[in-house]
Amino acid sequence: MKLLVADTFESHGLDGLRQAGCDVIYEPKLEGDSLLDALARIVPAILVVRSTKVTAVMLSAAGELGLVVRAGAGVNTIDVPAASRRSIFVANCPGKNAVAVAELTFGLILALDRRIVDNTVDLRRGQWNKKDYSQARGLKDRTLGVIGMGQIGIAVAVRAHAFKMKVVAWSRSLTKDSATEAGVVRCESPAEVASKCDILSIHLAAAPGTKGIINGAVLNQLAPGSYVINTARSEVLDYDALLTAAKERQLRIGLDVYPNEPSASQGEFNTAIVKAGGVVYGTHHIGASTEQAQDAIAEETVRIVEAYLRTGQVLNCVNLRSKARARACLRVRHLNRPGVLAHILHEVSHAGINVEEMGNVICQGDESACAQILLEQPLDVDILSKIRTGNANVLGVTQSLL
Repeated sequence: MKLLVADTFESHGLDGLRQAGCDVIYEPKLEGDSLLDALARIVPAILVVRSTKVTAVMLSAAGELGLVVRAGAGVNTIDVPAASRRSIFVANCPGKNAVAVAELTFGLILALDRRIVDNTVDLRRGQWNKKDYSQARGLKDRTLGVIGMGQIGIAVAVRAHAFKMKVVAWSRSLTKDSATEAGVVRCESPAEVASKCDILSIHLAAAPGTKGIINGAVLNQLAPGSYVINTARSEVLDYDALLTAAKERQLRIGLDVYPNEPSASQGEFNTAIVKAGGVVYGTHHIGASTEQAQDAIAEETVRIVEAYLRTGQVLNCVNLRSKARARACLRVRHLNRPGVLAHILHEVSHAGINVEEMGNVICQGDESACAQILLEQPLDVDILSKIRTGNANVLGVTQSLL
């Protein structure tokens, strides 16, 4: 099975993909038209990408493509709705970069608090300014506000506790019990978090429900001189509102993500927020870029591909239907012989009823199996009888309503 890796990828991960049985084509600089051409030329069954954008046009060009693996956490660079329309599974590697992003988050927090970048720049210019730079607040007993308590948010909270900080948090999935377990104070909204913290750190995935969720109304709840950190996605933060708040509230800002980032790994970059004045530090969208994180992501990618090849199941799939529309479950116990499933599906098809999902589990000894088929509508008594009596290898038929 052909597998195209269109981004940089660890060598041991490539070896693992080959050992899984894939014909691996490694072209790590593909993007845009070059990726489109490669998909049409290579016709892979599996595509692995990191930050490269995968568009609807690209998905249409790859006629045999059945799985796209994002070797990272988010999938905002992949047109998931377009993939779903073409029955292409999309999987990711959630949580494997949590430690790396949490470490960068605290790197930015410490840099803002001690003005490490400005210290270094002045030293390189031959300027000594201990008087100004010796004035820092410190982190102990300050309050960190965490927006998004997934694996990255939890990792950030753990590190905040090591600095003897208080932590307040908001997340749609955060309950009182899970907040207590994580050692954080649960807030009812992002605005409440902002009103109670000294440092606001954002750790939300990009999704329709999170776009621009950290807006002017939230930022205006911050006390003057507060810090804002975004190592998540640019889409979740209103950067125009951040620019205004930075000037009006003298915010210190640490960023790893930006609107309109260059698609290439190198190039010119201009954005208003990094020129806002005051203390604004930034990195080049490198939150997950540690050797440890990339090794873990490579291992998870191999695990996803191995499972797909062996069982057809897609681990960490992001575009499966969350709730089946099936109204009946048909169970057929049968001898493990050729033609039984074809017989069952023939009768279901002639009844004009759609199969929503199905599976066939083999019993120990390989002599018998059980087919479980979720149906759009229940079968009538006559069809059930035809399934039961129409093939000598059928052992029993039951149907339950859902």
